[in-house]
Amino acid sequence: MKIRNIIMIFASAALLSACDDVFTPAVENFKDFDQIDSDPNFAAGFLTTTYRALPGYYDGSDVATDDAVTNDKGDSWMKMATATWTSTSNPTDKWGTCLGAVQYLNTFLDHVDNVQFMRDPVQNKLRQMRMRGEAYGLRAIFQYYLLRSHAGYTADGKLLGTVLSRTFLGTNDNLNLPRLDFKENVDSILVDLDRAEALLPDDYADIDKAELIPAKYRSIVSDPGDYTVVMGNKSRQLINGQIVKAFRARLLLLVASPAFLESADNWAKAADAAAKVLDVVGGPAGLSATGGTYYTNEGEISAIKEGSNPAEIIWRENLSKEVNSDESNNYPPSLNGKGRINPTQNLVDAFPAANGYPISDARSEYDAANPYANRDPRLAQYIIYNGATEGPSSKTIYTGSQEGTDDGINAKDNSTRTGYYLKKLLNMKVNCSSTSTTKVNKYTPRLRYTEFFLDYAEAANEAWGPKNDNGHGYSAYDVIKAIRHRAGLTDDTYLDECAESKDKMRALIRNERRLELCFEGFRFWDLRRWNDIAGMNQAAQGIDWNGSESTLLPAVENRAYQDYMIYGPIPYSETLKFNLLYQNKGWK
Repeated sequence: MKIRNIIMIFASAALLSACDDVFTPAVENFKDFDQIDSDPNFAAGFLTTTYRALPGYYDGSDVATDDAVTNDKGDSWMKMATATWTSTSNPTDKWGTCLGAVQYLNTFLDHVDNVQFMRDPVQNKLRQMRMRGEAYGLRAIFQYYLLRSHAGYTADGKLLGTVLSRTFLGTNDNLNLPRLDFKENVDSILVDLDRAEALLPDDYADIDKAELIPAKYRSIVSDPGDYTVVMGNKSRQLINGQIVKAFRARLLLLVASPAFLESADNWAKAADAAAKVLDVVGGPAGLSATGGTYYTNEGEISAIKEGSNPAEIIWRENLSKEVNSDESNNYPPSLNGKGRINPTQNLVDAFPAANGYPISDARSEYDAANPYANRDPRLAQYIIYNGATEGPSSKTIYTGSQEGTDDGINAKDNSTRTGYYLKKLLNMKVNCSSTSTTKVNKYTPRLRYTEFFLDYAEAANEAWGPKNDNGHGYSAYDVIKAIRHRAGLTDDTYLDECAESKDKMRALIRNERRLELCFEGFRFWDLRRWNDIAGMNQAAQGIDWNGSESTLLPAVENRAYQDYMIYGPIPYSETLKFNLLYQNKGWK
């Protein structure tokens, strides 16, 4: 049977090709299933191609929240947030991409043990073991993204996940599959994660001593050279045990959240899973001092080699050399940018005062006439406000509508709509001028440690309270203290006040998560798993500064989410084709 319409194997990047003597990526080809076992290039392609299908880290969803808007009138997230979200127009949709990737992985898992990837039998067995572990891990990851986008309650009140198949489904197979019960779906993902972790090393590294071979492989390989060929530096950025641990923590945090199966037991499981990620770096003591500005730490970026990671990063995409697209898209017009992402007044107000108090608290000594003074240092690191400087020449940016500059509110199609421009994720050395262009090296993370510190803090507080570490050696309080200290908030008075109450600590943890992960594609998903429809519907606000006078813009862009939109839809076309595929409540 020809599989032209199902499998297309492309030449893999060096990252995915590893360092063996048999697997060399082939040119695009169309072949039969019965050739998989005899062609290692073809077989490996079923696995490697799925890496390219992984959802991106920066998904653009921040502009569908109270944290940002965009001046791009065609943006799908903006349209979704303002009343066009349907089961046929859905930027959150992962159905086709992720289920397609699962099909590739099912096929690979059906054949991997029959394929000779390497001539040396020891190396080949080790390679099969690693690749099987990768496939289980990737299948779990795609199932996680499917669950996050499409799980929900049906009209009859059942909490369902997505469809599941563990073998390749062809055109002659039954494709009319029902959705799994949510818990059953979660359990199936956990099984794959457990299988992956049992097969994979925590990290890939060259070794020169037999005693450095992890115990799980010693019955297979005794020569450190053989181990290094398969599990060495050249395999870095492939799925490893630490990545598996991280996705288990992500999954269990989702499960424990109010929109799904919230319980003290599930919160405890989520906290324990996050702790296993953090224990690798020693808990809060291992929080990277520069993790909050990972995107512009040039020394760390220039030190990347042989697939290595900066201290903040668990998993990342390949290094991109000599780029300036982030700056070109988000610099203000006066710096030759498109000004796409516009932070909101809502987000600006979420940054506390320098003494750690919310600006709504009189003890913060917040000055409305000088609102950006004596604030959390992250505000100036992440957001360009009126009078701030940006770009290689530290140009002062004036955002007032009456200031007479292209950077003013709505002055041009590429001007800010809120009175703010994005600074986070940008490198101020970049010059986007057509006559003097400067570019820099960058990478995009897939997983960074700060996320899992925040995951642990949230889950531990819910499970055990602010200061109970339940044997882990660090509590929710300890984690939030470390994060705030890294940011420059070293006065713990307000933190100590919050630690007296689980509810107060919850609010602080959620706010710290909002600040630390802003513009990284978390806020939209967090509000929904918290079952916070009111938060989803907060109108995006702005501010218009002209001289010393300011005017609040209370509704730059309204949100139009309905209660049922806590859960996303199943694609309409799929529910038409398959009568056992029940839609989530409220969607058509």
